Amino acid sequence: MAYALGIDSSTQSCSALIININEGKVVAEASVNFGAQLPQYHAPSGFIPDGENGEVHSDPLMWLDALDMLLEDLAGQCDLSKVSAVSGAGQQHGSVYLNSQWTHRVKALSPDQPLSEQLAPALSRTTSPIWMDSSTSLECQEIAAELGGDEVICAKSGSIAVERFTGPQIRRFWKNDTAAYEQTERIHLVSSFLCSVLIGGDAAIDTGDGAGMNLVNIEYWDWDQELLDATAPDLKDKLPDVAQGNTVVGELAGYFIEKYGFAAGVPVTVFSGDNPSSLVGMGASQPGKLVISLGTSDTFFAAMPSVVADPAGCGHVFGNPSGGSMSLQCFVNGSLAREAVKDRFGYDWEQFSDAFAKTHVGNGGKRMLPFFSPETSPRIELAAPVLTGGDAFENWQEADAAIRACVEGQFLNMKLRTAWMQLAPEVIYLTGGASKNDAIAQVIADIFQANVQRLVVSGSVALGAAMRAASNSLGKSLPELESLFCQPEPDSKRIPRSDPSIYSKAAHELEGLLTSAVN
Repeated sequence: MAYALGIDSSTQSCSALIININEGKVVAEASVNFGAQLPQYHAPSGFIPDGENGEVHSDPLMWLDALDMLLEDLAGQCDLSKVSAVSGAGQQHGSVYLNSQWTHRVKALSPDQPLSEQLAPALSRTTSPIWMDSSTSLECQEIAAELGGDEVICAKSGSIAVERFTGPQIRRFWKNDTAAYEQTERIHLVSSFLCSVLIGGDAAIDTGDGAGMNLVNIEYWDWDQELLDATAPDLKDKLPDVAQGNTVVGELAGYFIEKYGFAAGVPVTVFSGDNPSSLVGMGASQPGKLVISLGTSDTFFAAMPSVVADPAGCGHVFGNPSGGSMSLQCFVNGSLAREAVKDRFGYDWEQFSDAFAKTHVGNGGKRMLPFFSPETSPRIELAAPVLTGGDAFENWQEADAAIRACVEGQFLNMKLRTAWMQLAPEVIYLTGGASKNDAIAQVIADIFQANVQRLVVSGSVALGAAMRAASNSLGKSLPELESLFCQPEPDSKRIPRSDPSIYSKAAHELEGLLTSAVN
């Protein structure tokens, strides 16, 4: 049996699955919810509540306790000596700060004590800022000013200086607690920290997660000295190496062999961020396939044919764990915007879907900027949606037209804002709650002029990690693994049915509406 283990340390839980790559089956799954199962850390949603000045932190010891609990659960379900390859992923942008005891302690882990007890003395900072932290606006401005503006930072790192990214977080730590910063000998991301623990050494940061730091240069995929210098002193010495996503960084440490029954010599592939790992787990690791996740926010991500940065600074470029680069762009007004329009007319979801059969493609020129809250793609502050197309429509008196205008507006805007990625999609994979709506799927197919399908995939982050481990160490190619584990949902395919010129005209009109709203 050839088994591969994938681990996902996310915001609210630590999960894992084990796949049998010969039979195409998931043989074991487990998850530890931080709030429910580790209440001693007082993090009901995976982070410490009520932080000051926009701070959102988590306790890295909680992640270690969860890893122990997770592996204990898996050991009860499956013979872990059959696992022949391991990889994982962590929530992007979270960082862990370690002192001079780190190197010795991680190499000398004893199965007689929990990981958290052994590694607690190695922390130079007791908590870890995570992706939700919004405390670094000033630091972002300072870094941008030092280098000549956000355009320079975006061209170098693939993103403008972003509050939740690790570089600005490090700068704030250095400014606010210089002594603790100076005592910090190593700064890891959540992903590389857990990977380091598993190998009992100092793991590299992969290009996928590393690009979410405003510190890695996307042209040559290594630390950028100018970005480092603008962030904090002597920073390069405190960071591990940067590695491509197919790098095997070590073997499972003795702690895991003795405590949980893993075999000796199991290779560990460098961990990545949750979004890059999900790209693999969704079967979209190669250009031509893209993923749209329809959730509270809508997220668009894809493998890129070439490395380019968003000139508008709205999107992000990360390393693709399977090679090259990937893009990611978030649209804040996602499912909550669709729900707001539905609720305005007292519709249920069936009536919402029926509205598309009662209206025409292109909506007869009735357009909506469906931004119920400030949007990041594009960056715009609106108090309410903007409508055009006649008095009755603009006064919210045409329910069905408003529903179509909302959805068409969302995905026309998505196509416009992602044009910088230079993609030619063959297929779009949908995931998230709203992906089950066939009417929405058809609008996406028509706007992007691409086939649209839903995938039967759950736990895409952990699955992507397991697939990467198997591809790197067990002789299975990613296309082979995708055919086994990333199958489309039966009867979910939607093909373009409308004249593409209709939505080309609509996109032009929406862009004009946006320009008017900004001015």
